[in-house]
Amino acid sequence: MQQAGRDENRREQACTTTEGTEETAVRTPETRKRHRKVVGYLLQVLTLQLTLFGLLAWFVHVHPILPLDVAITRSFQQNQAPWLRITMLAISYPGSSLLLPVLILLTVGAFWLMGDRLEAVFAGGLSTVSLLLNLLLKVQVGRPRPTANLVHIIQAALGYSFPSGHVMAYIAFWGLLFAFGVILFEGRHWWRTTLLITSAALVVLIGPSRIYLGDHWASDVLGAYLIGEALLGLAVGVYLPLKERGVLETPEARARIKKQKALRSFPTKGWF
Repeated sequence: MQQAGRDENRREQACTTTEGTEETAVRTPETRKRHRKVVGYLLQVLTLQLTLFGLLAWFVHVHPILPLDVAITRSFQQNQAPWLRITMLAISYPGSSLLLPVLILLTVGAFWLMGDRLEAVFAGGLSTVSLLLNLLLKVQVGRPRPTANLVHIIQAALGYSFPSGHVMAYIAFWGLLFAFGVILFEGRHWWRTTLLITSAALVVLIGPSRIYLGDHWASDVLGAYLIGEALLGLAVGVYLPLKERGVLETPEARARIKKQKALRSFPTKGWF
């Protein structure tokens, strides 16, 4: 009797395993098909962004002063209310001082100490790559900044104008923090909401602030958004499969994911 019971249990386990394997085999092609569609769509968007950026960079190199840029800046600067000027200066201040580099270093250090080594590498690496790329593009395009005879210069800046370094830096740092807030955390916790709103607001408002202050033309800002978002998208596209494979994952980070319900668990096979 006992032997017959054990044989029956083995058969049930074998059937369950077979059913699970068949179910996985059925799901896998569909999942891969969805993944390919998502990746294909993202590559199309990335290609479009880079193409538009290249055309814009060539155009402003050939035509450094655009009447449309001048008109947009003058329209932005019509309102010279003290509160608006202070707000625009405050938004741009981190990128015009040592505050942003300090925030980047603190973020990298915090991630590293918490055991999130991959996030630390991407937080520091993306900002560094963005800075170097911005310097290279500015030298290649060689576009002069707005001048006082055309618009009101509230905050003067040095160097070339295209693309905006502030916009690219904010996308690389605050944009990546926004992505981490979506990818790593879940739920409606106040700190997650604060992170998402703050980072998104700074990325959106940094562009208008650079135009309002007379530091950049609108086309400088547009070019920075195009290349900055493309770089961010590429970084997230590289980050996700590395995170799914547990690259640089420490035991502390793994234990924290299992313990805290606010943290998402990987792999991300159910995302797409």
